[in-house]
Amino acid sequence: MTATEPTAIFLLRDLRIDDLPRILEIEQASFSTPWRRSTFEGLLRRADADLIGATLEGRLVGYAISWTILDQAELGNVAVGPEVRQRGLGRTLVEASLQRVRQRGARECFLEVRESNHVARRLYETLGFTVIGRRRRYYSHPVEDALVMRIELGRAGHG
Repeated sequence: MTATEPTAIFLLRDLRIDDLPRILEIEQASFSTPWRRSTFEGLLRRADADLIGATLEGRLVGYAISWTILDQAELGNVAVGPEVRQRGLGRTLVEASLQRVRQRGARECFLEVRESNHVARRLYETLGFTVIGRRRRYYSHPVEDALVMRIELGRAGHG
């Protein structure tokens, strides 16, 4: 491999409690209203939640969090560290989350995204999500609407 090849091998694994300091660093760098430590702690204890981390050379660099209740799932959070953005890791994490919720029996998955977050919206659209609604003034700092997006997953084990 030469220095001009920008290839990196991201490894996916389940998040653990000892990942919390790094999770919070990435969260702070990614969102104007980051989730609190207690939110992540609660999600780590939930049997219906999937917390997938991505590492590069052993260092956590991104994560995606989803939960599934009966046949519906929600993609609650996706964040990638600033040092590895624009390398396809967000897509990899979302695809891994969709695979997990599909394995749990979800037939559809929902998410909310800032209306102005064109990068994330485009990613979700290329994966098959469509806008189905709006939550007025959902976000703060700055105040902004959220677009509600949905993807149909079909039956577990299928496309």
